[in-house]
Amino acid sequence: MISYTETPALQPIVPGYRVEILTDEQRDLLKNTTLEILDEVGVQCPSEKALRIYADHGARVDMSTHLVQLPPELVIEAMAHAPRFYTMGARLAAFDLRLDGKAMYCATDGCGVETIDFSTRKRRPSIKDDVARGARLADYLPEIGFYWPIVSAQDYPATAPLHELEASFNNTVKHVQSETVMGGITARYAIEMAKVVAVDEARPPLSLLVCCIAPLAQDKEGMESALVFAEAGLPVGFMSMATAGSTAPATLAGTVVTGDAEIVAAMTLIQLAYPGAATFHSLVPGIMHPRTGAYLGSAWEGTLLYAVGVELAHNWGVPTLAGIFGTDALVPGWQSAGDAASSLLLIALAGAETASGLGLLESCTLFYPEAMLLDADIYQRIRFEATGLDISAETLAMDVIKTVGPRGHFLRHPHTRTHMRRRVFSSLSGQAKPDRETLEPAEVARQKAEWILANHNPQPLEFNQQIELRKIIEKAEGEIGRSRL
Repeated sequence: MISYTETPALQPIVPGYRVEILTDEQRDLLKNTTLEILDEVGVQCPSEKALRIYADHGARVDMSTHLVQLPPELVIEAMAHAPRFYTMGARLAAFDLRLDGKAMYCATDGCGVETIDFSTRKRRPSIKDDVARGARLADYLPEIGFYWPIVSAQDYPATAPLHELEASFNNTVKHVQSETVMGGITARYAIEMAKVVAVDEARPPLSLLVCCIAPLAQDKEGMESALVFAEAGLPVGFMSMATAGSTAPATLAGTVVTGDAEIVAAMTLIQLAYPGAATFHSLVPGIMHPRTGAYLGSAWEGTLLYAVGVELAHNWGVPTLAGIFGTDALVPGWQSAGDAASSLLLIALAGAETASGLGLLESCTLFYPEAMLLDADIYQRIRFEATGLDISAETLAMDVIKTVGPRGHFLRHPHTRTHMRRRVFSSLSGQAKPDRETLEPAEVARQKAEWILANHNPQPLEFNQQIELRKIIEKAEGEIGRSRL
C-alpha cells in the first residue's frame, strides 16, 4: 500500500456582499449589441460539422466563407436551455465544485511554456514533470479549487494534452480543466481517460475550456472538441481574449461586446446541438500597449473587464470562469501582488463561480513554483475581505465590554482567547514571524513549495487505473502520430 497525505479541504471564497459594475440598462445595451453583432456581422467558423449544426437550426451560413450569422431569436432560444447552476465533479466527492452562485473556486493558470526549474532555478521550456509537480502543489493548497495543467508537456508534442491530463490525474484528487484538448480525436481520448479516473460516471472530474479566435472567429479543432465533450456530458466553456486596440476596438465597451459575441456564438452552437449541456462563459480581454503593441493582461483598466465579464455571463444565464491575476510582471514581487489583489476581489464580489490565473507570470507564460504560493496567500486575504463583517451578539461583545470597563484590559478575558485563536495570519509575510529576521515572502514561498513537493503525496490512482491511462495514451500516440505524418 502506497502511503499518502490527506488533501486539505477546499476553502472557496464565499462573498458576504456583492458589487455591481453595470446598471440594468447597461447590461441590456451590451446584450442587445452582442445580438446585433451576431446577426449583422456574424462569426467565422471553419468547422463543417459546426456549420451544419448552425445551418440546420436556422442560422444563415455561407459554406464557402464559413461565415455564420445568428438571428437574435435563435440565440435567445438556444441560450434558454443552458443551465445556470451545475456541479463539476472531482476524483473525490469532497472536492466537487458546486457552481450554485454561493461560492467561488479558483484554479491555477494554465498552458505556460516555460518554467523556473524546481532544482536549478534556471529558466527552461516546460515538460510533463512540471505539470505533475504543479498538480501536487495545487492539490496541497486549499485555496486552489481545481487544476489547469499549469504548463505544457513539450516533451510529448503530438499528444501533449493527454500527457498533461495523465500527469494531472495522477497528482491531484481535484477537478481538472483542460485548455489544450483540441480536435475530436484528442477529445475522445481525453474523455476515455476521465471515465477511467471517475469514481462516479455522473461526476466526471474533467471539463474543457476552448479559446475563441479574436476577432469574431472560432477554432475548428476547438469547436469540434467542445462538441465531443458536450455530447459526453462534460462541461465546456469558451474564452475570449480579445485585445483592445488590435483584435478588438480600442474602447473597453467595444472590446467587451466583441469578446461576448465570440463566446455567445460558441455557447449557442453547443445548445443547438445538445440542449441543456453544461456551458460557461469566460471573458478575459487584454489591452494592447499603444507604443509596443504588447499584450497587457493587467493594465490598470483591464481588470475591470474581468468583473464585467462575470455580469455578462450571468445575464446570459450561465456560470462564469473569470480572469484573475494574469500579471505582466517578470518576477514575483510588488507588481504581481498588486495585479492579483484588485482583480480577485472585484470578480469575487461580482459573484463569479470560478476563476483561473494562479501561478504564472509574464502574461501567463512563465511558471515560478513560488508564485503559486504567493498567489494563494493573496487569495486568503481576499477570502476574508470578501466575507464581510460578522455582526452578532457574540462579536459585538457587549457583555465583555461591560465586564472589562474603562481603562481595563481585554487580554485576560476568555472571550479574547477564544476569538484570537480563530484569527488566521499569512504564513509567508512578517505576520508569520514578526521580527527583523523575516525572509522576503518570495523566498519563504520557495522554501514552502520545496517542502510541499518533498512531503505531500496526493491519494494515488489505483494501479489498474494508472495502467488504463497509459494504454489510452499509447493508443492515442499511435493514431494521432500517424495522422500528423
